[in-house]
Amino acid sequence: MADPPADPAPQKRKRRGASPTPRERMERGYARAEQRNREVRESLEPLAAGERPLVVTIGAALAGLIAASIVVGYLAGVEVDGDKPRFAQVLAPALIMGMMAWGMWRARYWAVLGFQMLLVFLIFSAVFGLAVQASSVAEFAATLALLAVAGTFFFFMVKAMARIQMPSRN
Repeated sequence: MADPPADPAPQKRKRRGASPTPRERMERGYARAEQRNREVRESLEPLAAGERPLVVTIGAALAGLIAASIVVGYLAGVEVDGDKPRFAQVLAPALIMGMMAWGMWRARYWAVLGFQMLLVFLIFSAVFGLAVQASSVAEFAATLALLAVAGTFFFFMVKAMARIQMPSRN
């Protein structure tokens, strides 16, 4: 049995000058977006051997400082809610941040992705803080500043991640 003929309606619409269907508009939109993505990918320069984007270097230093501050705080006897935290409660985040610092220092994609995940968590927490918990002008300003810094850092890390995952063009 032969296949039914294709729907002639789109051809009739084009001939009559009718507006495109939602599906045709969507397909054209996807094609334009893919063209822009291709142009952006072609404009990126792959990382040279041993190169690390500045934002990733800053992130590595920040992650290392956070890991060190966790350990130093524990050794200094800092208490949380009146109690000294257990060793495992300190070791896990210190190791995670230390591994992330090492990975970003070596320009590893997984480390930058993990750091961005933390930034997203921080951004959502700041938005929640602005919407629900900020009770003074100082809290509002500090939370807004945190949101601006985390959002900007996240924005610049996106391009760095794209460069890290690019194959070299030899």
